[in-house]
Amino acid sequence: MNILVDAMGGDNAPDAVIKGAVKAAREIQDEITLVGNTEIINKKAKEFFDKDTISEVASNIKIYHTTESIEMEDIPTHAIKTKKDSSMVVGFRLLKEGKGDAFVSAGNSGALLTGATLIVGRIKGIDRPAIAPMLPAYKKGLMLIDAGANTNCKPLNLLQFAQMANCYLKNTYKIEKPAIGLLNIGTEETKGNDLTKETYKLLKEKSKELGINFVGNVEGRDAFSGNIDALVTDGFTGNVFLKTVEGMGKLIKRSLTESLTGNVLSTIAAIPALPSINKFKKMMDYKEYGGALFLGVKKPVVKAHGSSDEKLFHYTIKQAAEFAKNGAVDVLINEFEKNN
Repeated sequence: MNILVDAMGGDNAPDAVIKGAVKAAREIQDEITLVGNTEIINKKAKEFFDKDTISEVASNIKIYHTTESIEMEDIPTHAIKTKKDSSMVVGFRLLKEGKGDAFVSAGNSGALLTGATLIVGRIKGIDRPAIAPMLPAYKKGLMLIDAGANTNCKPLNLLQFAQMANCYLKNTYKIEKPAIGLLNIGTEETKGNDLTKETYKLLKEKSKELGINFVGNVEGRDAFSGNIDALVTDGFTGNVFLKTVEGMGKLIKRSLTESLTGNVLSTIAAIPALPSINKFKKMMDYKEYGGALFLGVKKPVVKAHGSSDEKLFHYTIKQAAEFAKNGAVDVLINEFEKNN
């Protein structure tokens, strides 16, 4: 396997990308290709690891040289069309040509979605690909789909999101009948806006035919109960939901730490419970769950957070390797060919 990584994309690139890639390279046998400026990457290798080249730091890391990068403020479609030698565009081209098995980037989200759709291409039968991160839930994970790729959706799009989530969870997590819920403001069939009400009807009508275990509307407060495996929504609502969850996780971790270290007595009292506390903090840390899968395109693409640090790149690269190995994209292609 060869995991392509956009070395120049993201708020903390290339530093966090390089450090995360090195950490991942020491834990996996797959090859990692950093797509970016050779001089800059090797200069960082010298600065961080006192080696002249990144390959001297980890033998399974190589560089594919590019001269440009897409910035966060760039207009997505224009950037993809004009910056032909950018790390993102070249990464997508290498992926399409079969010179890599998965592509990871923390760069401009709009450009990433545009490039994945225009260069790599959509799976036949899928109108709109979707971002699908995994979130922590009670004793399991929760897939959120869509988390920001499509801010304006039709009921058909949400039906396809449910199909993709169902197929991926069955294949990757071996969940026999994933519980698929529709994010809404109430559990009643009549609740919600036009999109959610029409989507509810469509899912109810098509779920048996498509083998989807649709469990109905799910309120935000019940999403993490452990009873739901995937939560379907439009990208606007999903992104607000995602950012709120991340913010709440940070608040809980910070408040817990301050409570336990407020004074000497509370610190001493917390010592016996430290293993459980650390386990809880780890569960609440979204960085432990890597990036977000971009489901619906012909090759594995993973969107890392724009503000990804070394730790998150480390997990996301390993996640991308697993995404490529489990053949989930091929399963999705076969599923939609069969049903469409």
